[in-house]
Amino acid sequence: MSGNESRLKAIYEITNTAPIEAKMTEPLNKIWASDVFGLRQMEESLSKAAFKAIKKTVETGAELDSATADVVAAAMKDWAMSKGAKFFSHIFYPMTNATAEKHDGFIVTNSDGAAITEFTGSLLIKGEPDGSSFPNGSLRMTNAARGYTAWDPTSPAYIMHTANGAVLTIPSVFISWTGEALDKKIPLLRSNAAMNAAAQKVLSLMGETDIATLNSSCGAEQEYFLIDENFANARPDLLLTGRTLFGAPSPKGQQFDDHYFGAIPERVQVFMQDFEDKLYRLGIPAKTHHNEVAPGQFEIAPYFESANIAADHQQLLMTVLKNTAKKHGFLCLLHEKPFAGVNGSGKHVNWSVGNSTQGNLLDPGNTPNENLDFLLFCGAVIRGVHKFGPLLRAVIATASNDHRLGANEAPPAILSVYLGDQLEKVFNDIKTGALHVPSDGGTMDLGLSQILKFKRDPGDRNRTSPFAFTGNRFEFRAVGSQQSVSGPLIAMNTMLADSLEWIAAKLKAELDGGAETPAAVFAVIKEIMESHGNVVFGGDGYSAEWHKMAAEERGLKNLPTSAEALPVLKSPEVVELFSSTGVLSPVELASRFEVYAEQYVLAIEVEAKLVVEMATTMIYPAAVSYLSTLGSVNAKLINSPADAVTNAANAMMASVDKLTTAIEKEEFNSTEAHLSFLAGDVCGLMLEVRAAADALEGLVPDSVWPLPKYREMLFIK
Repeated sequence: MSGNESRLKAIYEITNTAPIEAKMTEPLNKIWASDVFGLRQMEESLSKAAFKAIKKTVETGAELDSATADVVAAAMKDWAMSKGAKFFSHIFYPMTNATAEKHDGFIVTNSDGAAITEFTGSLLIKGEPDGSSFPNGSLRMTNAARGYTAWDPTSPAYIMHTANGAVLTIPSVFISWTGEALDKKIPLLRSNAAMNAAAQKVLSLMGETDIATLNSSCGAEQEYFLIDENFANARPDLLLTGRTLFGAPSPKGQQFDDHYFGAIPERVQVFMQDFEDKLYRLGIPAKTHHNEVAPGQFEIAPYFESANIAADHQQLLMTVLKNTAKKHGFLCLLHEKPFAGVNGSGKHVNWSVGNSTQGNLLDPGNTPNENLDFLLFCGAVIRGVHKFGPLLRAVIATASNDHRLGANEAPPAILSVYLGDQLEKVFNDIKTGALHVPSDGGTMDLGLSQILKFKRDPGDRNRTSPFAFTGNRFEFRAVGSQQSVSGPLIAMNTMLADSLEWIAAKLKAELDGGAETPAAVFAVIKEIMESHGNVVFGGDGYSAEWHKMAAEERGLKNLPTSAEALPVLKSPEVVELFSSTGVLSPVELASRFEVYAEQYVLAIEVEAKLVVEMATTMIYPAAVSYLSTLGSVNAKLINSPADAVTNAANAMMASVDKLTTAIEKEEFNSTEAHLSFLAGDVCGLMLEVRAAADALEGLVPDSVWPLPKYREMLFIK
């Protein structure tokens, strides 16, 4: 199909195809977690002794004996087969942002050749996928292929239904034959254990005697775009990279603010209902959905869950999101910046820490100045972000997220902490010794009798902050929309563990010196604010003044590109952080730098090669075709477009030649030099090609232009 025929066909198909009709959903209490083998299902199918043992493992991490594992495996198999499953899979999350799985059948044959089903405790506990083809960052030799998956009983198994049948899916960790972590789950579990150990010390010093295991919690708000798959099929860039490498802005974009919280298109509502029904069956607590700022952009937000389960559910949510979108004729775009000139997508990771005995330790209550546990844990976060802000930037460093950060709809790459007016005053008053009872937010009275008065929050919400306190949790707003939440959670848990260990030592010294508990806490907070208070900022994070102030006056690092951020993973202070807490060994951490750097290189190289291909084989021919139609009439036109088209086409191809040369460069002194070259030279040349191509889009007739345009993709549903 040549010229603009694919565009016109896409528009015709979209406007002449009836959407899938909405189906009446079953009651929530009937479908909720119906495809999950959780504690409720285990209690129904296991003996009291077996259930007690597995429940203890799930809730406390206690070791499970092999006999109980056999009983659990048999019950799990029977339940799965009753749901139509013939296969099982240990699902795991390698060091990429992907999900990995291998399906094995329950079927075995006996000596008579008859088929029987089998699923033993050993099969449940351990799998052995070939690990050689997964990125490992030099953790194994080329000829070393063995890797193990191991069941994580703290995250429930579930049934994954697809068009090809049902599969029992078992959340697992992934390790090498020599024992190194090859995945994201192992360090997440370790980071939570390190945080719990340090928190136990602090709470014990605070006089607490009944302290349940502490867990970090996560609620990740997922943003995404939906475009019709007919448009996507005519855009090689969307299919291969998830973003438009070319595209002039639509005359109408998001400037009217009419999409945000607007009426959800009917076709999208039907998709959302189907999508969320699937989530409910999988036990994923989806709470809110709405239109986002950009046309064609939406968000779904779940309830909080323990970080380990939330991370598993977030990966599963993205899979279900993409699969369900395809069923409804959409392509779901999780790229952080699929369209230039309108908002990109992020994943706001809401994070807190607590347990069943002390509750949420990041909840200040009504009198935060008197909530000593809260002051210590919040102070630990302040110290952690100041010490390890560059690490937080590194764990969100991807080629795609670089397009979004600091782009006036996303936080800057400078890590600061927003506390809100009330809490910032509390911490600063402790620093200066002037603490008094803070004011609350007061009451909102609109002067309308029919509108009930309600309590106003003590601080506003700062959307320009990358790390903001939002009432009873911190919201890490800079995470990319297609990223796993595990990396950020690992970093936050680990920096908190480090700070709590430091606080425990300082607090013990104060108490041993005779200080009363409140005075000891205030002394520790005072030291934190004197050493780390520069990271607290409540102003406009988008402003040029803040960027200057952050660097020159506060000493905060600005790492705008992944090329600058990723090497932080090799810094001595980060190596020591992960090593001292037992979360990642130096070898495991080094492997992550290598894998993430390789992912960055590959992403930029694919984009650069595709820019060359699309410019040469699609856009340039469209310009030449238009020029050929102008040939006979050009001399008669007063303001002929021929010169403008010729100049733009020549400029584009000149930049294509330079980009082609840059892509061919292979010799670099270091990985860091390679990253820097791609971020600077190659990305800069891609923008040059795009600028000329986008200019051509405004000159070449609509009837000739080969690529679906922004106005079509964003507004035709």
